[in-house]
Parts: sequence; C-alpha cells; structure tokens
Amino acid sequence: MGRARSGFRHVYDGETHVFDDLKTLLACATPRRSGDELAGIAASSAARRVAARMALADLPLKAVLDEPVIPYEIDEVTRLICDGHDAAAFAPVAAMTVGDLREHLLDWSTDAAALGRLAPGLTPEMAAAVSKLMTNGDLVAVAAKTRVVTGFRSTIGLPGRLAARLQPNHPTDDPAAIAAATLDGLLFGMGDAVIGVNPASDNLGAAIRLLEMLDEMRQRFDIPTQSCVLAHVTTSIAAIEKGAPVDLVFQSIAGTQGANSGFGVDLGILAEARAAALSLNRGTVGSNVMYFETGQGSALSADAHHGVDQQTLEARAQGVARAFSPLLVNSVVGFIGPEYLYDSKEIIRAGLEDHFTGKLLGLPMGIDVCYTNHAEADQDDMDTLALLLAAAGVNFLIAVPGADDIMLNYQSLSHHDLLRLRHLHGLRPAPEFEAWLVRMGLGDAAGRVPPLGAGASAVQRLIATGEAA
Repeated sequence: MGRARSGFRHVYDGETHVFDDLKTLLACATPRRSGDELAGIAASSAARRVAARMALADLPLKAVLDEPVIPYEIDEVTRLICDGHDAAAFAPVAAMTVGDLREHLLDWSTDAAALGRLAPGLTPEMAAAVSKLMTNGDLVAVAAKTRVVTGFRSTIGLPGRLAARLQPNHPTDDPAAIAAATLDGLLFGMGDAVIGVNPASDNLGAAIRLLEMLDEMRQRFDIPTQSCVLAHVTTSIAAIEKGAPVDLVFQSIAGTQGANSGFGVDLGILAEARAAALSLNRGTVGSNVMYFETGQGSALSADAHHGVDQQTLEARAQGVARAFSPLLVNSVVGFIGPEYLYDSKEIIRAGLEDHFTGKLLGLPMGIDVCYTNHAEADQDDMDTLALLLAAAGVNFLIAVPGADDIMLNYQSLSHHDLLRLRHLHGLRPAPEFEAWLVRMGLGDAAGRVPPLGAGASAVQRLIATGEAA
C-alpha cells in the first residue's frame, strides 16, 4: 500500500483501487451493511472491500491519529478524541500498523492488564479500523480477555459474572404495572446491572414518580442495585434539582456533534449531569453514575454522519461515553431498523463489533440483543448473538418480560434467556446482588433460581413482609 497524492491505494487482482481519504478507506473496508449502502459510502464490490482491508492493514496507526475523519474545527467529538488522547499509553503500539495491532491484540501474551493499559492510547477510529480486519471469532477472542469493572451499589464486569438490566417498561408508565414487572424480573435474578425504565413520555412529574417508586422498592427490600428512569438528561437534571432519588443519569449519544445535537445534548450538558449525580453521593461500592446507549446508524438517521461509516461513528460515540466514566454503556444493536442493519448477519456482526470496540476503549459494555419486527431476523438469531456475547465476556445484557417490549415494540431477550446464558457458561450475577438473591430465597449458592413452587412462596414473602425466609 502506498499513499497517493489524494488518498490511499492498493492493487488487487490487477486492479488499482484508490481511496480518497481515511474515512473513505474505513467505509470501504467495513463488512457489508445496509446503512452504509443507504449513505452511498459502502464498497461497490467485494473486490474493492478486500482491497480496502489490505490497504487498511498496512496503514500506520499514527496516520489514523493524524487524520481525523471529521475536522477538528467543526466537531466537538473530534476535539474530545484528539485532546484526550494519551500519548504515553499509545507509545507501545505507536510504531504499529493497523494489521500489526490486530496481531498484537490476538497474541496470547496481550492479557487483560495489557489491554487495560492500552485503552487510553487508542482512539475510536483505531478501534474501528482494527475491528474491520477481524473475523467474528477474533472479536470474541479479544473481548473475552478484556475486563472493565465499574460499580455503584453492585459491581459490574468482574470475571465469571454476567449482569442483567431489568427493563420493566409500560406503555402508560403505570407505576403498579412497572412494579409488578420489576418483581417478576427480580424473581428470575434480573436487575443487578440496573432496574431501568424507558418512560413513555419525558414528563418530569411522571419520571419523579417512577424514580420514587423504584427507590422505595429498593430500600424496602434492601436490594443492592441501582435504578434509572431513562428520561432525557435534562429531565434527570431537573429531577435532581427537585430532590428526586436519581441513581444513574441516562442519555443516548452519538459519534458526531450534529447527531448529539439531534438528541438535544452536547458535552457540556453531559458534564453538568454527571456532576449533579455525583453530588448526591448515592453509590456504596463505586461512583460511576452515568448510563449511555448507542447504536449504529444514529448519525446517519440524523443526517449528521459526514460521510463516515456507521461503525466508525459508533466507536466515536463510545469515545464520548469514555470521557464520563459510566457505570454502563450498551448498544441497542438492532433497534434502529433494517435501513441500517438489514438482517441477522448484519445485526450479529454489529453487536460483536460494538462490544469489541467498546471494551477495547475501556468501556463497561453491554448489548441490547434486539431486532425490530420488520428486520430479516428472528429470536433464533438473537440466541446466536447472545451466546457469542456471553463467550466474549459481555458485562451485561438486557432482559424484557417475554423478550417482547410492550412499550417500545421491539424484540429483545427474556429473563429465561439470561438464566440460560448464566447456566451454560457458568456465569453468576454481580456478587452483591447474588448474595441478596440467596438471602431472599430467590437463588441458591450455585446461582440457580428456585423452582416455581419456591418462587411463588418467595413472591408471597416479598409482598407480605419484604423479608427472606
């Protein structure tokens, strides 16, 4: 590969392929997906995609650092990435190409400690670039040895653990219905990552009512977890100002300033929210107070992608998250729809990419293993992705009653699916939460949920007294 006057080039099978700039090279090297084709930036042929990957493999990492895919002057996310780069952490790999980095990451001697030290030295674009050279198995293998541990009331990301976000959504934000769905999830051992409700509206009063209900339940049963009403960040700030019991502040984020503006946020608002949440000092085992969601295609849907492929922009969104030390980050991988990830093959690949790049950048990654009903995917495909992510050491997954979210109208994983993953892979809930399950008679020392009869009696004890047997 040589650098042409106007870009990059590679000769493949007798044909010279020219890529005008880094963002074009990254887009053409990306595995096929509908969003990049919709944007008109995908490789025009399989041969061009191979040529782009070969050119990318020979590209020095310093060249990725030196050429922002979105100009520094017009985008605050680019400025955050460039200004926050840790040159000392980058030094051990500074002489490598993207292909060298792939080999380094896959090497057995590059362990969790080495990956942790490297994370601040990698930019999102570097993480995205190396992911494009990896097979699905490579993405699993590297992520599996990468550990990112965070805490609030429960500790998330420890080896041998798989946490779950309990998602008891309701189409009218009925507190009684949400409480019932929460209890149902707790009986299955869900909720150690967070009890997180997507509100049907962004009404401040409704959000406060849900926050108070969830916090009263948590205190009554002494549950070592955290709650979150996934309202807009400004609603959470207003709730804090009114004295509401806010554990985690949530926000959807993207990889460009323009796309974040479409979400109604900027870096300053996120910093304000984090400071407000920290001022409450509600955590007991840690002080990670932010919860972010991302998803490939958000910048494209906002017409704020600047010609950059959606997977690279996803990594840039993760770069935003990294700056705020979150407790949880997850990609809602198949939620945006088939215009961006068309079928199960694209959804599975994207889920593994998002998990890999997030972990590589030092984030506590989870995935909402999900799809919409008009995508070419089904629940068997979600089982496949969930099994791969469990093998990859995902910090947490999202569990929805019956795998069917009745408010957001999409398909995810069920409580039973999370239990199966824990049992198949020998994984356990967060340690504080696991001890609570045993204390309440909702789990045994082996991490198993009791059979239906014992579960029913536990329900009665919870409702009647809130005390364990």
